[in-house]
Amino acid sequence: MAQTVVIGGGAAGLAAAVSAARTGFQVTVLERTDTLGKKLLSTGNGRCNLANRAQSPSFYHCNEEGFPLGALKRFPFQAVLDFFESLGLSFKEREGYVYPRSLKASSVRDALLSELRVLGADVRTGAKVTGIFRDGNRLLVKTAETSFGAEGVILACGGKAFPASGSDGSGYLLAESLGHRVIPPVPALVPLYAEKTPLAKAEGVRAAGRIDLYDGARVRSAAGELQITGFGISGIPAFQVSRYAARALSEGRPVKAVVSFLPEYDVRKLPDRLAERIRRLPGRDFMEILSGWFPEKLSAALLKKAGIPLHIPARDPSPRVLQALSGAIAAFPLNIVGTGDFSKAQVTAGGVDTAQVDPDTMESRIFPGLYFAGEILDVDGDCGGYNLHWAWASGLLAGKQGKQ
Repeated sequence: MAQTVVIGGGAAGLAAAVSAARTGFQVTVLERTDTLGKKLLSTGNGRCNLANRAQSPSFYHCNEEGFPLGALKRFPFQAVLDFFESLGLSFKEREGYVYPRSLKASSVRDALLSELRVLGADVRTGAKVTGIFRDGNRLLVKTAETSFGAEGVILACGGKAFPASGSDGSGYLLAESLGHRVIPPVPALVPLYAEKTPLAKAEGVRAAGRIDLYDGARVRSAAGELQITGFGISGIPAFQVSRYAARALSEGRPVKAVVSFLPEYDVRKLPDRLAERIRRLPGRDFMEILSGWFPEKLSAALLKKAGIPLHIPARDPSPRVLQALSGAIAAFPLNIVGTGDFSKAQVTAGGVDTAQVDPDTMESRIFPGLYFAGEILDVDGDCGGYNLHWAWASGLLAGKQGKQ
């Protein structure tokens, strides 16, 4: 029976191992830490958002446009659910977000491990791979203690995000040793750090809004619930654009974010909207005018930014005052000076250059018999189950090793 070695016991590696074993390979899984699926156990705050019904290429990011579609078309949303149903999992769906019915990530990990046990896979922890070599017609995977011969090797040892889970970037070194380019990894799905502004006074406030991130001439936008912090801004919209901020900053390019706390209103029409609100609410001060829209701490920060005393009566404000307040509300500028580091990142942007990988098989174009799966590749997804979907899809495809 042909041998396959899977390097990495995370989401992509375990999916690849099951796929390879079901395809007919004798599988060995090598995980360098003492815990399989450690990062998987933390996903979705421990509940594991394993997929999302809403699917579009725009949810996945890669320097090689279209590369992720090779795996995603072969393993779309329903195919991923079918795979997990075949492992005995049931699901709970909330607005398209799919979780295991138990709402425990351990259920997903344990289902994968149970299947590997039944399939007779050799699963080893504490096995640090030191090199991959060509050995005649086969490949040789060396660890500190021993070596394993195989017809195929799947490299699925993750990126650099959440290093406490074991993601230390060592897989990049293995890939580079075999001639692969690695696009410099940066943190993604992280908070944004900004120069100090009055907004810091609203630390802890959550509010609906939109971020328009400018990294050079380009603008990246995301809307949803913002979380204001003492160092900048967090929440899902900040996470969604953070990969672009991290990349631009790593290349020395300036990054600016413009935040709208009333994204439903055009900033150009907001002065008239404010004037109308003031007319309808006579006798109120500016804090009271804003109280129906924003929490108190956010209202105070916006007025501070606009240079308006908090409790002066809002009678017949000048066009200049209305314009300043409108700008603070709907176009609050932030100079972005950094992002959360890898310890705070949910995923890595960057990785093994997909130009050197066949999207239809996940096999290396320059080192036959070597396959890639998951976060080690230069593919990352938005929040909402997309990074796990990529792990499953790429792992299941790599495990087939070209046997469609």
